Amino acid sequence: MEKLTRENAKLTEALPIKVVQFGEGNFLRAFVDYIIDKLNKEANFNAGVAVIQPLAGGLVEMLNEQDGLYNLFMKGVKQGEEIQQQRTISCIQKGINPYKDYDEYLKLAEEESLEFIISNTTEAGIAYDDSDTLEDTPHKSFPAKLTALLYRRFKHFSADASKGLTIIPCELINHNADTLKKIILQYAQLWQLEDEFISWIDNSNSFHNTLVDRIVPGYPKDDIEAYQSQLEFEDKLIVSAEVFLLWVIEGDEKLKAKIPFDKIDENIVVVKDMQPYRTRKVRILNGAHTTMVPFSLLFGNETVKETVDDSFTGAFVKQAIFDEIIPTLSLSEEELKTFAEEVLDRFRNPFIKHQLASIALNSISKFKVRVLPSLLVFQTNCNRLPLHLVFAFACLIRFYRGEWNNKVLPVKDDEAVINEIKRIWENHSYQEISHAVLSNEKFWDADLTEVPELQEKVALALELIETKGIEEAYKNFTEKA
Repeated sequence: MEKLTRENAKLTEALPIKVVQFGEGNFLRAFVDYIIDKLNKEANFNAGVAVIQPLAGGLVEMLNEQDGLYNLFMKGVKQGEEIQQQRTISCIQKGINPYKDYDEYLKLAEEESLEFIISNTTEAGIAYDDSDTLEDTPHKSFPAKLTALLYRRFKHFSADASKGLTIIPCELINHNADTLKKIILQYAQLWQLEDEFISWIDNSNSFHNTLVDRIVPGYPKDDIEAYQSQLEFEDKLIVSAEVFLLWVIEGDEKLKAKIPFDKIDENIVVVKDMQPYRTRKVRILNGAHTTMVPFSLLFGNETVKETVDDSFTGAFVKQAIFDEIIPTLSLSEEELKTFAEEVLDRFRNPFIKHQLASIALNSISKFKVRVLPSLLVFQTNCNRLPLHLVFAFACLIRFYRGEWNNKVLPVKDDEAVINEIKRIWENHSYQEISHAVLSNEKFWDADLTEVPELQEKVALALELIETKGIEEAYKNFTEKA
């Protein structure tokens, strides 16, 4: 089989470098580069990408051997239908390893056509290292590398305001662009750069906080022959991803004018404030995961897909989301319900085997952040408790006992948390157990025994779970509670 190259694939058209992208990994290639490729082909965006390898080790050499080309396979479920798509991505024009060719990296600052910076250097990537100097080739941290690039552009174009860039980081930290800008300004101070440069950063460049969401399993090594057999050329950089995609970007009409997202049919939202979308994801997607894990494991399921496919556990999760979590959120009901249906489709994805045990890590702290706010807001708004979330809470407490039906449960948490709950289970009454867990402010940052009826209902659920098993316990609990 011939190698995937531009000549072999007859994809020889060169594009101007409009985007410098820090990161060559699976996520950016399955997410941002897919979107840019679609914009090029459907909206005449005409954007070439120069990819920067942010670490000394990486894939840039392999990417250059394939002239920036690779194939993306997208698999998933949309509105109950299985979907499989394949696409050759051709927007990447070149890859640069600044650890081997720093001058070529810095020369990108002089590109007339450059407009955008994209990054995904992992959550640890947006960090300040005060040992970085302007003279380093290259710098250790990503923000230092970017500061040096921006400074070269500022100098080369004599502080021309029109040569400022649109900076869109995709790292999974809240306020990612605000944090990146703050660190760039720290480097400007550390390196004693001109006040005019600081003013140029502030006024001529725009920074956009983002939320990204797409499951990207990456290179399908276990099934590589099946994937390769569908292609005409040998591709060492195949990437697989789910069909679902969400990109929320904080921006205004100027950003919409720069990037014609409205010309492609993708789930990309440009908004003033992305926090409601972040809350939506944490409460619905992550909250559903955390709600289902102990409950579903105690029932006997092993994967997320088994959970949503089963008539009993699937109905439980759906009712928790639609009847108890969605009513606590501030976005429009229609928008929330559409998102929730998409989440359930993602949970049903037959191409992704998501083990419940792998999501069980730190379930107490996850419950505090992802589920407890929904429970408390629901109680405040409706003056009654959300029974599915309360039952899930009881399942969580029972799960942390560590065994069920003579089987060891996959409890993974800080040893102090595990030991504390095991000690609590030495009590003889379910009321005592419920009181001890709910009143532990180290777990919840609050005394939850003060929530009306919560202690009593958790105790009732614990007793029913212990004596009747999950399914019968749930039925009895909803009747008695």
